[in-house]
Amino acid sequence: MNNNNNGLKDFYILWSTQSLSQLGSAMTGFALTLWLYEKTGSALSTAALRICTYAPYVIMSIFAGAISDRYDKKKTMLVCDVLAALTTILVFVLYRTDMLAVWHLYALNAFSGLMNTVQQPASEVAYTLIVPKEYYQRTSGLQSLSRSLISIGNPLIASALYGMLGLNAVILIDLMTFAIAFLTLLFLIHLPVISAQNAADKNMLEMAGEGLMFLKKNPLVLDVILFMAGVNLIASAFDAVLPALVIPRSGNSMLGIVTSCSGIAMVLGSLIASVMPKPKDRVRTIYLTMLFSLGTENFLLAFSRNPLIWCIGQVLGWILVPVMGANQNVIMRNTIPVDLQGRVYACRNTLQFFTIPIGLAVGGFMVDCICEPFMASVQPGQLLSILFGSGKGSGAAMMMFLLGMAGTILCLCSGKRLKQYQYSEE
Repeated sequence: MNNNNNGLKDFYILWSTQSLSQLGSAMTGFALTLWLYEKTGSALSTAALRICTYAPYVIMSIFAGAISDRYDKKKTMLVCDVLAALTTILVFVLYRTDMLAVWHLYALNAFSGLMNTVQQPASEVAYTLIVPKEYYQRTSGLQSLSRSLISIGNPLIASALYGMLGLNAVILIDLMTFAIAFLTLLFLIHLPVISAQNAADKNMLEMAGEGLMFLKKNPLVLDVILFMAGVNLIASAFDAVLPALVIPRSGNSMLGIVTSCSGIAMVLGSLIASVMPKPKDRVRTIYLTMLFSLGTENFLLAFSRNPLIWCIGQVLGWILVPVMGANQNVIMRNTIPVDLQGRVYACRNTLQFFTIPIGLAVGGFMVDCICEPFMASVQPGQLLSILFGSGKGSGAAMMMFLLGMAGTILCLCSGKRLKQYQYSEE
């Protein structure tokens, strides 16, 4: 299946050019957020851009995986990339003619998100096809590294370009990176063909059902996915709480510094995942890394009013996330037949990531409506005031403590369940 005489040459070519294109797309997304905030002055309006992009990913992923498994992976990636690029071109034309409106961005982001929903499982299978089995862990770490670098670099580059040269320049660079990735995939990358004869005789519902049926018959993979759904619920709630903790106490600039520490930690963690030896027990590695992450960061931020401790907490909370991701990726690639991977990866996307918008909503609601009002009623000198401080931000600190407790309990309980599985790569 992974007959690759060039070792990792094809992977490096595909990974580097696709990562470059992802950087360009992320820069455009960030620049459009800046443009939208200038137009509306509303944080909710800018947040809606992320929702429009993310909703198709959660809702349509199961069916997108069926599409991926039915059709040629390379052609699927090329078509999705072209359609997504056309939306960027349309934004450019509307902006240049002074016709760009807020609703255009919502609609185009939703369509672009739909294309990404179809393209993502196809690209996951593509990497499986060109990477020799013994390099799964290393390449997973490198993929995590590129995502981390993009998360650090895109707001810095995009904001600088947007400020100096405007939205035009950002979009043009995005289109240039797209062209490089598209032409590279078209002419330089050869993907082994997977027989889709069985898939051709089935409708999309049947194929989507096969992805879910595989998970039902393979409880190890399903339980790891559900465990990560719980982790994502807590992590996304953390994302909603962090600004409410940092800004009232140290301001906007400190929030940027604290947030950047997570990206730096992810880069370091990605390097660790790329070079570390194969663990004896990948399942155990997954829940232990998350126990360390959720059981350190939340408590450090909850009990400290020192920005340096916040930064240390961010590093501890995120440095092992790529190690977890690499091990989950290896388990899935080794366990799922390649002709089913598109469908199963798509089901994974729906089951593992649907908790993220829920966590964002729950975290914000808990801080604004419960924790902050409750801490406002606590008298100075009382135990809760000593633990979490006083004034605005103390309720967010209390919520961090609750998230730390929830994350620790989740990992301990899930770890007890996951211990039953005997996973082998033989």
